[in-house]
Amino acid sequence: MTRFVFGDIHGQYDGLMKLIDFINCGPSDKLFFLGDLIDRGNRSCDVVSWVIANGHTCLRGNHEQMCLDAFNSNESSLVWKGWLLNGGSNTLESYGKEKLPASHLEWMRQLPLYVDLGDAWLVHAGLNPNLPLELQGAAEFCWIREEFHSTTEPFFEDKIIITGHTITFVFPGVKPGNLVLGKGWLDIDTGGYHPKSGWLSALDLDTATVYQCNTFTNELRVNPLSDITTVIEPMPTRSQRQEVGRTSTPKRRWSWV
Repeated sequence: MTRFVFGDIHGQYDGLMKLIDFINCGPSDKLFFLGDLIDRGNRSCDVVSWVIANGHTCLRGNHEQMCLDAFNSNESSLVWKGWLLNGGSNTLESYGKEKLPASHLEWMRQLPLYVDLGDAWLVHAGLNPNLPLELQGAAEFCWIREEFHSTTEPFFEDKIIITGHTITFVFPGVKPGNLVLGKGWLDIDTGGYHPKSGWLSALDLDTATVYQCNTFTNELRVNPLSDITTVIEPMPTRSQRQEVGRTSTPKRRWSWV
């Protein structure tokens, strides 16, 4: 059995299928999706249907959370309109006249917020390093960025946190398609829907190998994790950057701690 972890798919069904064929997963292999199967791309329905039909484990991402929040609101609400503007319109279009079925919404509701694999801890966005796990929920696990990326010490001593949510090229010095390694965490969302990247990524946890498909060029590639990962130092929080601004004139927006 081999364990594969997939970054955010965002409705890129064709790219996902190419990546699955490229990996050539066996029947005993375990596939884990970090959430954000939906929105932005034009085949969210097909992605969700395929993951459900094959019984793969998927976490709840912020886009699944936005979808659930929207369907718990009325269509004139700011919540509903916010989801549509953030890719929800693409998702609804992918379902067509049938609309998003109740069975898919119920599936999203029961998605776990994290999965502990022993040597790896999977979560969509990250966690708050200043709070115990039992005090955290969807607000942290689906949405967090700054506090998580600024942590200076690993949260777990014996396992790495693997996330999606934040496209890796937004970190300073990281080129599109590269993964990012921070203090006790690894980000594998390489921006499969984004025109600046197009790379969908899947990590083989057991061999530390990264398989990728580019959704725009159909290029396929495989690399050792160490060859395609950029190691970064903790990023300062907004309050830390503001403090720097009060005491000096930084030459660029991001500085390191």
